[in-house]
Amino acid sequence: MTQALRKLVTFNEFVAQYPDNPQRRYELHDGVIVEMVQPTGDHEEVTGFLATKITLEYGRLNLPYFIPKTVFVKPFENESAYSPDVLLLNQPNLINEPLWQKTSTVSFAVSIPLVVEVVSTNWRDDYHKKYADYEEMGIPEYWIVDYAALGSREFIGKPKQPTILVCCLEEGEYLINKFRGNDRIQSPTFPELNLTAEQIFRAGIVS
Repeated sequence: MTQALRKLVTFNEFVAQYPDNPQRRYELHDGVIVEMVQPTGDHEEVTGFLATKITLEYGRLNLPYFIPKTVFVKPFENESAYSPDVLLLNQPNLINEPLWQKTSTVSFAVSIPLVVEVVSTNWRDDYHKKYADYEEMGIPEYWIVDYAALGSREFIGKPKQPTILVCCLEEGEYLINKFRGNDRIQSPTFPELNLTAEQIFRAGIVS
């Protein structure tokens, strides 16, 4: 990613000056505005496939969830604001979110059943910073979808291979389960989800 501005800003300053450019995405990382890299086609196919599958699942279960187009996730503890690749929101709780109406921002874990980051060249953010902040916020389920095996060997093994990490909150800490190949994803939010890691990596296209 490219850091667009080194001057530290507050969250309120960030949302007030957020560029109105649909071709660009920005996040706030500890007071620094960060311009996100333009996603590749593969990244967008994986993201779109996951959003579709998750939408079908909560629709089938008649849950009051939805996946927004552009919403920020803001930790209470620092001046950061993230724009996840796939963000599942619990609509009934949005009335309790103080930043929702004015800035389309959520901060309470009960509003966020599931967050998904599809890994790109900024993989350290997904594995380190966002992992720590989502855990601190108490978000119950966090997926790191490393379809191109970009993360370090510490996380995806040696030799590197495409891996999905499903991080589930237990007693305030994430426990990580890793899925590869034909492993079926085990999701506490959607225990009946019938989806393998390989289907996600290939964006659902079967040869």
